[in-house]
Order: sequence, then C-alpha cells, then structure tokens
Amino acid sequence: MEAFLSSLVSVAFHGLAYGMILYVISVGLAVTMGLMGFANLAHGVFAMAGGYILTSSLQHTSIPFPAALVLAFVAVAAGSVVLERLLYARLYSAGELEQVLFTIGLIFMAVAVARLIFGTLQAPVILPDYIKGQYALFGREFPTYRVFLIAVSGVMIAALWFGVERTRWGAMVRAAVDNRAMAQSVGINTRRLFTLTFALGSGLAGLGGALGAEIVAIQPTYPLEQLVFYLIVVAVGGQGSLRGPLVAALLIGFSDTALKYWLPQFGAFFIYVATIALLLWRPMGLFGRRV
Repeated sequence: MEAFLSSLVSVAFHGLAYGMILYVISVGLAVTMGLMGFANLAHGVFAMAGGYILTSSLQHTSIPFPAALVLAFVAVAAGSVVLERLLYARLYSAGELEQVLFTIGLIFMAVAVARLIFGTLQAPVILPDYIKGQYALFGREFPTYRVFLIAVSGVMIAALWFGVERTRWGAMVRAAVDNRAMAQSVGINTRRLFTLTFALGSGLAGLGGALGAEIVAIQPTYPLEQLVFYLIVVAVGGQGSLRGPLVAALLIGFSDTALKYWLPQFGAFFIYVATIALLLWRPMGLFGRRV
C-alpha cells in the first residue's frame, strides 16, 4: 500500500508539471481559435522554435537561463507577428479546409528547416546548477526542475488570467470572442487586437516549449508529434475559454503520466477514447460556447 501511495504521489506530481506546460503552450491556440476562428494547426511550430532558441542559447552562448527563456518568448512573439501579417491574415476569411492545408504545409516546412539547421537528434538541454538535483517538499524529494516548472507556470497562468479578466485588453478580447461584429461597431480595432493576441499566444507557446524542453524532447518532428495533444486540449476545454483548456491540460497530464507509469502497453489509447466519448457528449467542449 505504501508503495502504491508513493507511486500515486509521483504520478500526480509529474502529471501536474506536464499538464501545466501543456496548458501554457495550448492556451494561446484556444484563445486565438476562439477569437479569430482560424484553424492554426501549426501552433506547435512556435513551441518548437522556443525550445530550439533556448537550447541553442544555452549551448552556444553564456546567456543566463532566465534570459534565454525571455529571449524565447520575445523572439517567437516577434516572428509570429511577421507571419501573421504576411501569411495568416490573408486566410482569415478563407474556409477551414484552406486554413488546415496552409498550416499543415507550414508544419512540414518547419520540420524540414529544423532538420536542416539542427539535425535529426534531440536538442540537449543544459540546465543551470541551481535547478538541478532534488528538492525536499512535504517530506519527499522531487526533481528541482519540475518544481521550478510548476511554480513558473503557475505564475504565468495567474498573470494571463489577470490580464484577460481584469485589464482593458482582456475586456476587448472577451468582447471580440463573444461578438466580433459588435466589438468592431464600438470602435475596437480587431485587426490590431488579432495581431497582439496572436503574438501573445505564439510567444506563450514558445515559452512553454522552452520551459518544457526537458520534459518533451525538442526535435524536428515536434510539431507533428505534439499536435494531437494541443488539439485535444482546445477541443475538450472549449475554444475562447481559459478555464476549460486548463482543466483539459491537467486531465491529459495526469492521465498520460499515469498510463505511461502503470499501463505503458496501451500508450495514449485511453486518452483518445475518452476524448471521443467526451466530444460526443459535449461537442463544444467542457467550457466552450458558440461564438
């Protein structure tokens, strides 16, 4: 019994760390899909870019780890603005099929570029000494970096929720999600709002990819391998919602970790079955609403 409780605590801890990172990456996709109605399947490309920026910075420069995280966020957000203005904006009024084909094409291009620049091997993550080793907590020892991930992700989530729920920008985002035409009629510049929101969501994906590089390996096929989990978070949680994707990400984090620990032979089979069943029950997701 004691061994089972110990494994349960371990699964819960590691599942929480994975779920928090999954939410940080996916929440931008949930909001931008709900706001813009754009099926951006290439969201994982931004997470991969953030991971490569972090690992390359730590490997080839003397930049501190926190500065490398900031660089990953800023560089990915800035790059996403260029892509949004040059490419994404041209397809806002296009059909979902065109958007899906376009973003799938971006994924394959990103995979090819990443393979050309970084090779096919997993990018090494060089952590500073102060977040290595074990951290004593509640009479147990946990990996220090996982504790760091949970703490940083928690602060980021709180800041994001405050920004959406308590600031003028957040009010405009919520207004545009609820009724885009009405938001435009009262003077909200939805084009600029789209660009800023897209940059924030992409930057968060880059930061999440950088933070989670030690959990989810950064390699050229990253956007394809992780795509299904991002889509499950958005579909199960509901588009345009902050609470829903958090619940979905934590559920996936806990269940995926538990299955890998106790039933590795089934892989993610149960997650896919549960997703299908839940979407048959609630097609708009747990907290989704029609926009």
